[in-house]
Amino acid sequence: MRAMVIDKYGKVPMRLAEMPIPEIGEYEVLAEIHAASINPIDFKIRDGKVKLLVKYKMPLILGNDFAGVVAKVGAKVTRFKVGDEIYARPRKSKIGTFAEYIAIHENDIALKPKNLSFEEAASIPLVGLTSYQALADILQLQKGQKILIQAGAGGVGTFAIQLANLMGATVATTASEAGTDLVKSLGADEIINYKTEKFEEVLKNYDAVFDTLGSEILEKSFEVVKSGGKIVSVSGLPNARFGKEHGYGFFKTFLFSVASNKLTKLEKKHHVQYTFLFMKPSGEQLRIIADFIESGKIKPVIDRVFSFEDAQKAIEYAELGRAKGKIIVKIK
Repeated sequence: MRAMVIDKYGKVPMRLAEMPIPEIGEYEVLAEIHAASINPIDFKIRDGKVKLLVKYKMPLILGNDFAGVVAKVGAKVTRFKVGDEIYARPRKSKIGTFAEYIAIHENDIALKPKNLSFEEAASIPLVGLTSYQALADILQLQKGQKILIQAGAGGVGTFAIQLANLMGATVATTASEAGTDLVKSLGADEIINYKTEKFEEVLKNYDAVFDTLGSEILEKSFEVVKSGGKIVSVSGLPNARFGKEHGYGFFKTFLFSVASNKLTKLEKKHHVQYTFLFMKPSGEQLRIIADFIESGKIKPVIDRVFSFEDAQKAIEYAELGRAKGKIIVKIK
């Protein structure tokens, strides 16, 4: 099969290679991939920034979510059959959606929303699961609460705004002038132009922040949240709590504690709970998300579609940070 691979960590371009079609386990399906999406985790993995969390062998096929068709099923698979149209986010140890096929556990799969094309469906799994786990599982967002969602016009932001709106929250977001109309159409109640305004000066006493940017933006987010509030980040640093809850052992947990010391101090200063989210795959949650999409409550937002051969160009475009919504790689 054809696949886009890297041979070492670093800012190296992917190359188109011939790789063996993966063997499937008894609880796995072989999926023929029709489309995949670009996510920031792709270039974080490429750059070696998640080596402490997950180890990969080279050559490595990149890509973290997809939509496609079941081509083969393992002996003990009960939920899917050959020909089913599916979408999914594979487990972190078994990524590789920039390819013609992938082996994936049946628990990580859901039937593709019937009203979406493969390209549209491929835009959903990673951002959908990330948003659902941040807003529903960690923040436990309630009707009437106020949440700031950073970078509202980005891939995660465009989904998270719609989900928070569906949950009955008041939503503030940051965007440029070019993204203002988009985030407003998705349900944002207050829009901060990050080029001319400082969100930490405009917003106060918020119940929660969903951070997708990390660094200084994350640190300033503590000034927005009221005492007892919560911040969840997919771009910040793992802390000691994350290490303990995910069983990373004493040494790695200690490293997380040292690296996140500044965030721990901000937690205590502002009486706010900070959580680092390393999203996990879930076919069950993808089924919930599919229901939202099929009922018209959430819609995909796509910026651009690239051909499989131009997957490297898609990565380069994503790194510019200008996309409004998701970037898709059409494989079939």
